[in-house]
Amino acid sequence: MSRLRSTRTDQANLALYIHWPFCVAKCPYCDFNSHVRETVDQEAWRTALLADLAHEAALLPNRRLSSIFFGGGTPSLMPPATVSALIEAAGRHWTFADDIEITLEANPNSIEAARFGDIAAAGVNRVSLGLQALDDEMLKFLGRAHDTAEGLRGLETAQRHFGRVSFDLIYARPGQSAAAWEAELSRALGYGTEHLSLYQLTIEPGTQFAARFAKGDLPTLDSDSAADLFEQTRVQMREAGLPAYEVSNHARPGAESRHNLAYWRYGDYAGVGPGAHGRRVGIATARHKKPENWIARVDAQGHGIQTEDVLSPAERAREALLMGLRLNTGIDLAAIAARTGQPIEQLVDEAAVAKLAGHGLVARDGTALRVTEAGMLLLDAILAEIVTAD
Repeated sequence: MSRLRSTRTDQANLALYIHWPFCVAKCPYCDFNSHVRETVDQEAWRTALLADLAHEAALLPNRRLSSIFFGGGTPSLMPPATVSALIEAAGRHWTFADDIEITLEANPNSIEAARFGDIAAAGVNRVSLGLQALDDEMLKFLGRAHDTAEGLRGLETAQRHFGRVSFDLIYARPGQSAAAWEAELSRALGYGTEHLSLYQLTIEPGTQFAARFAKGDLPTLDSDSAADLFEQTRVQMREAGLPAYEVSNHARPGAESRHNLAYWRYGDYAGVGPGAHGRRVGIATARHKKPENWIARVDAQGHGIQTEDVLSPAERAREALLMGLRLNTGIDLAAIAARTGQPIEQLVDEAAVAKLAGHGLVARDGTALRVTEAGMLLLDAILAEIVTAD
């Protein structure tokens, strides 16, 4: 990392997201912008990503980069040389925070784990592994290419090479009992990682699971049982010293994902690659989603941007509220008002806040507002009731 510039100046922090859209196979539950291709022209993709990155950097000069996140798709399929080239380019375009967090999402199978050493050498210092389950039958159900043993070997390899490791698990799976999930989560905690992302299985439109569900061919856990597992998860993780800091993310204090916190705290972020979104100085950017369309636009115009929309104060405030109230710490209405120009009295429905506070679902202390532990289970409904800025 010595080849990269480092600073402790007061420049506003910026987060960078880089999207790699390719996967070996499409998981049946996945609605992300991921695509299966027989071949990928690696040199062409590296060139295009570097060009898209350079264009975004020109629009955001003189910023301090606090985090880089390689998402997908399956970024661990990227050649380590491409990862290195993108990190080095980011270091030329911006100054790096001394404690910059550079995360790469990865699958734990042996082929990809074999690249972990080279990926770490490229500058990645945090990896997020898609284990998804510690049960072979459930891994098959979820369409994963690895079994439990291979996944755990991948986790062990990751822990040797990276200073920070997180992994994902999906729960509320068909037929999953509270006792079975407690045992699986206890096993997961035993591997010593300081961050876990724990997601309830949901049926997303356009996925293979959605098609099966529509035909009555997919059993699902009933909503009451799923709610019980949500509450059980938060209690078990808190007792283990990894409390929830966001709806689905749990960490030891200090081990939170700094990149994702930039989103939830409504910081500025640049998005590069197919379908990537960004927020810069009140402008929402979105890039062409289909890989072929994105790379064609980069070749033609030097970047993959499809839309750039100036957000009104009300739109910015709404986004800040919807993101910030996902955090256990909540938000400061005065800070959002100051940043967006939207008056405090127009941010939330005060009558709704008072009613929900009376039920113990939200807590209001001056301009500080948060959703309580009891309220997190009903977060979507609470947000719909109290957020008025639009």
